[in-house]
Amino acid sequence: MTKSIALLIFCISLVFFSCENKETVPPTTFGATPAPRQLAWHELEYYAFVHFNMNTFTNEEWGHGTEKPANFNPTQLDCEQWARVCKQAGMKGIILTVKHHDGFCLFPSQYTEHSVKNSTWKGGKGDVVRELADACQKHGLKMGVYLSPWDRNHPTYGTPAYNEVFKNTLKEVLTNYGEMFEVWFDGANGEGTNGKKQEYDWKGFVEVVRTHQPNACIFSDGGPDIRWVGNEKGYANPTNWGTLNGDKVYPGYPKIQELTSGHEGGTHWIPAECDVSIRPGWYYHADQDDKVKTLGKLVEIYFQSVGRNGNLLLNLPVDRRGLVHENDSAALVNLRKYLDKSFETNLAKGKPVTVSTMRGNNEKFGGNKVTDEDKKSYWTTDDLITTGSLEIDLQADSEINTVVLQEFIALGQRVQSFSIHVFKDNQWQEVAKETTIGNKRMVKFPTVTTSKVKITILESKACPLINNLEIYKVVDSFSL
Repeated sequence: MTKSIALLIFCISLVFFSCENKETVPPTTFGATPAPRQLAWHELEYYAFVHFNMNTFTNEEWGHGTEKPANFNPTQLDCEQWARVCKQAGMKGIILTVKHHDGFCLFPSQYTEHSVKNSTWKGGKGDVVRELADACQKHGLKMGVYLSPWDRNHPTYGTPAYNEVFKNTLKEVLTNYGEMFEVWFDGANGEGTNGKKQEYDWKGFVEVVRTHQPNACIFSDGGPDIRWVGNEKGYANPTNWGTLNGDKVYPGYPKIQELTSGHEGGTHWIPAECDVSIRPGWYYHADQDDKVKTLGKLVEIYFQSVGRNGNLLLNLPVDRRGLVHENDSAALVNLRKYLDKSFETNLAKGKPVTVSTMRGNNEKFGGNKVTDEDKKSYWTTDDLITTGSLEIDLQADSEINTVVLQEFIALGQRVQSFSIHVFKDNQWQEVAKETTIGNKRMVKFPTVTTSKVKITILESKACPLINNLEIYKVVDSFSL
């Protein structure tokens, strides 16, 4: 009898031990998910667009292709100055308008005469793309290129032969200047009713990029890697999905309002890039020197782009000297000061987090994963549980007005809605209720004093995965 009891106890202990040490299975992917190059792109968040080309010297926004190459003649071109300004501003890269609609190329292309090789600048021996590539490498910035397929100068435009010209031009840029993080395609084809029409070989253009720059993300209205946000004001909608029905959206897609929110349950991962110029125009115009966006406006744009699951592409119109203008540089410095001061102290860092539930009741997926600053760890629930809450103990009364949330998007975007409550006057009070999160969501609300904050996932398409939570009191931009 004693042996039987001992054996029974041993068996029960063995089962219990096995259950306790059984590995909790992580969640699987849900819906469309980002490729490695897209995940790397998401990490950049904020970088520069530089519109500098023939239009800078003709005072145009869209050139005509009839310009004389001799018009291009910057007197103090200094791409290192661009790189220094962008680095100081906290930007992670620069995308240059290598070729705009007029067809003028900022490098000595062998496929057109409309380029710097026929300009007076440096006696036709200059190469802006080379100088910028070297400057970006020196200052630790990523580099990207904008090439418009529309060409108002090239004699073959409007014929099948032009597609080969464009692909060859693209290949020149992608094989001679080092690694590119993004290739920006503009779908413009605006010759008018009686003008030339070009059937672009988009499939062939994409193939050139994939062959020569496989790690570069391709931008156009419908991707295939990054989509236009549907406006040139620099904002995404509060509801912004990183997914899009990629087979239905194309360059020149007429329903641009859809691009500002993406498609919930979209078939492809094609997140939004929010482009906007620091001035009214994209190219430099001297009469806009006093029209640089205010700090307040730039802060608003930042929160409505980076803070709404998008990346911010902020344009700097380099002037005729070949320099970022002093007014633009000063505005960028002020924005950097604001961001540094506002996000200096994360009040949630390392603070204890209590959750309503966690996957497999395993601390590997517990609440403290959202405040440990490890982007590879996350809080999540069991598969059939699509709601839940996280309560952060700030351990002291603190003034707060901003919460930052991030999903573990490598496994897909899931959250449809969430709320934020603060503990005040011995009760929970709602301060915000929002929709999507994605790569990053920044929620501002009136400043409140509290010692506890609760995030509640109200709806999610699958078990939610939150890998980062930050809490701040951001400063008033007018106080700087």
